[in-house]
Amino acid sequence: MKGAFMQDLEVKNLSFSLGKKAILQDISLSVKRGEFVGIIGPNGSGKSTLLKTIYRVLQPQAGEISVLGRRLQDISLSESARLMAVMGQFHKVNFDFTVEDMVMMGRIPHQGISGRISAQDRQAVERALSQAGIEKLAKRRFAALSGGEQQRVVLARALAQEPRLLLLDEPTNHLDIRYQMQIMEIAAGLGVGVLAVLHDLNLAAMYCQRLYVLKAGRLAAAGRPAEILTPTLIHDVYGVQCEVIKGPEGRPVIVYGREKMAV
Repeated sequence: MKGAFMQDLEVKNLSFSLGKKAILQDISLSVKRGEFVGIIGPNGSGKSTLLKTIYRVLQPQAGEISVLGRRLQDISLSESARLMAVMGQFHKVNFDFTVEDMVMMGRIPHQGISGRISAQDRQAVERALSQAGIEKLAKRRFAALSGGEQQRVVLARALAQEPRLLLLDEPTNHLDIRYQMQIMEIAAGLGVGVLAVLHDLNLAAMYCQRLYVLKAGRLAAAGRPAEILTPTLIHDVYGVQCEVIKGPEGRPVIVYGREKMAV
């Protein structure tokens, strides 16, 4: 599989259950080379669970996942760690590492049994720090940073892996709008396939080329933000009233109104 339209990721008919409870049912999605794709949906719809099946924390009961044209089950754990990087929504460390040390952890999949740090590792870390715009923080202690700075360090750690596919699980959660946009701008400019679980529909509309909408573990809609982010779909999926107006570059902007809601 060669060419500009090679799939970085393809998920076919994936299902996952916990006991007798179906969490995901017959989900299919894809991410093309260099494409930024979002997964949206209300809490409990299966978004993070879907991501966890892709980065191998959970084992689906049915379906197939392919990365760069190869079945995930045929790729070793160490190789998949080199191909895919994951950035989650909350990070806590028990040791007071420096920023540089934290980012160097992203090189572990590339190091041999000895764990020796090579010149290539150092170059990759320097490059990741630059991409995330945190070179000046390299010698600072991670625990002393603000939440937005810590999140950029975690992104830099993922970038140091030099992944072919970047998975983001609510990467902008708990950040103010400036840091939210910084994280999204960095991810969007990497030139690799990005699959992001997002809560903010306006951020999703601003940065994602395509969206997949989950509701109760099923795929409710898929397509370009301008096509699927309609008042009807948002009400059906989230249970809220809104207006959708045309924003910059023709992208939709969701405007919510106050209303009485059942609690």
